[in-house]
Amino acid sequence: MNGFSLQRAWTIARTDLRQLRQSRDFWLPLAIIASLFFVIIPAFLLGVITNVSDVKLVKQLGDLVGSLPQGLKSQVKGATAPVQASYALAVYLFAPIAIIVPLTVSSAVAANTIIGERERGSGEFLAHSPASEREIYLGKLTASLIPGYFVAAVGFAAYSIIVNLLVGPKLGGWFFPTTNWWILVLWVLPPFICVAIAIILMISAHVSSAAAAQQASALVTLPIILGVAYTVASGSLFEAKILAFGIGAGAWMIALAALWRGTRMVKRERLLGMGG
Repeated sequence: MNGFSLQRAWTIARTDLRQLRQSRDFWLPLAIIASLFFVIIPAFLLGVITNVSDVKLVKQLGDLVGSLPQGLKSQVKGATAPVQASYALAVYLFAPIAIIVPLTVSSAVAANTIIGERERGSGEFLAHSPASEREIYLGKLTASLIPGYFVAAVGFAAYSIIVNLLVGPKLGGWFFPTTNWWILVLWVLPPFICVAIAIILMISAHVSSAAAAQQASALVTLPIILGVAYTVASGSLFEAKILAFGIGAGAWMIALAALWRGTRMVKRERLLGMGG
C-alpha cells in the first residue's frame, strides 16, 4: 500500500459530505435546531426585552443584571435596565450556543458516519479500498468537523446581525461581536469540537448499533457542554482574555492528543465493525 495520502482521506470525507447533503431527513432537523438557537429564540427574546416598558419588568431586568458576576456586571453597557439586560443576554448568556449547537451537529454526524457505512452495506467496499486506517479515520473526522464548523460560521454571522439590529440602535451603533466572542468562536470553539469528534469516532468504531453510537455521543458532549456553561455562568470565559486563551490552549492540546490517539488505535476491522 502507498504512503499516507491526504487526497484519499479527502475523497472519503467528500463522499460522506455528499451523502449527508442528500440525506434531508438527517440534516433538516439539525438545521432547524441551529435556526432556533442562533436566530429565532435570540431574535424573539432580544426584541421583547429591549422594548420592555412595564415598570415591574424593568425592575426585574435590573435585578437580573445585578445578579451577574462583578467582573461581567462592570462591563455591561446601556442606559436603561432593558438595554443592559439585552446586552448581557446577547454577549454573555447566549454564549454557550456558540459551542452547544455546532457540537451537537458534528456529534450527530460523527456518531452516524461509521454506523452509516454498515447500514448502507458499503463497509466492505471501504475495507478493501486503497485507503489506510489513518486515511479512513482522517476522512471520517473531516466529514464530521466540517458541518459543525460550517454551522458555527453561519450561525455566528446570523446571530451577530440579529444582535446588532435589535440591540445596536440602543447602544449607539453596531457593537457585536466583542473581542471575547471572537476569541470564543475562533480559538475556544474549534478544539472543543475536535476533541469531542475524535473521541466519538474512536468509541463509535467499537459499537455495533446507531443507538450505542448516539449514547456514546451524548456521554462525550455532555461534560463539554456543562463545562462551557459553567465557565460562562461564572464569568471565567469573559472576565479575563488571558484565561480564555488558556482554556483554548488547553483544549487544543487535548484535541491534538485525542487525534494522535485516534489515528494510532483505530484499526480497519474495528473501524468498519468487522471484528478485531
